Amino acid sequence: MAEKFIRIETDQAVAKVILNRPPANALDLDLVEEFHRVLDRLEKMKESRAVVILSEVEKAFIAGADIKMMHAREGEELVRFMDNYISRLQQVTSRFEALPQPTIAVINGHALGGGLEFALACDFRFMSRGKGTVGLPETSIGLFPAAGGTQRLPRVIGKARALEMMAMGKVLSADEALAIGLVHRVYDPETLRDESLKFAAELAGRASLAIAAVKKCIRVGLDLPIQEGLKLELREFLEVLRTGDTREGLDAFVNKRKPQFKGK
Repeated sequence: MAEKFIRIETDQAVAKVILNRPPANALDLDLVEEFHRVLDRLEKMKESRAVVILSEVEKAFIAGADIKMMHAREGEELVRFMDNYISRLQQVTSRFEALPQPTIAVINGHALGGGLEFALACDFRFMSRGKGTVGLPETSIGLFPAAGGTQRLPRVIGKARALEMMAMGKVLSADEALAIGLVHRVYDPETLRDESLKFAAELAGRASLAIAAVKKCIRVGLDLPIQEGLKLELREFLEVLRTGDTREGLDAFVNKRKPQFKGK
């Protein structure tokens, strides 16, 4: 089934997930379900060793939930609809977070509400300088972020800053987001895409199985007591030790050459 608003392009070992739903890539239920189908494909793309999420919509990465979609419903109808909608959106962000490949959100413009929650589920966030902002301003309209924002934002920037951002509905510029560690890198608009794809290509050339294990140990291990986290770390280490990539890395080191990792 061809998707309407999202397409996947592959460039060697990098999968590019490209959004185009003008005017702002608003996350209505149709787009959320389309993301699920795209994830069905990404989870099977073993040859892809890095994933980049890009927007073709000028000045917008991903907007939040479609407010008109909510305003059109009242009472228990609204509650039932949002129960399903938020559940499906939480599942999308959790599936992106659980991908073994490193993921990069290329934030070319506004990423507010659900858009930032989506970016928080990615491993890396690169942002363009300019008028674009990031934030979780839902309390400004009597709501609060429920697609992972209250859980992931404190894990990224700390409890105190996250509480202030959400309680006050603050939105940040690229440089402000960089200063508190919300985004990893900031670029001028004309270089954002190229620099992001260059970073993705570098990641794809590294030991993908080891990177996937690091991701799992961080994602799962930080919610465990440290001794349980150490057991997880050991299990993952021994699994990676059995791979051809480890043998290749050790041989390359001993023979003073660049390793050629194959992801197996």
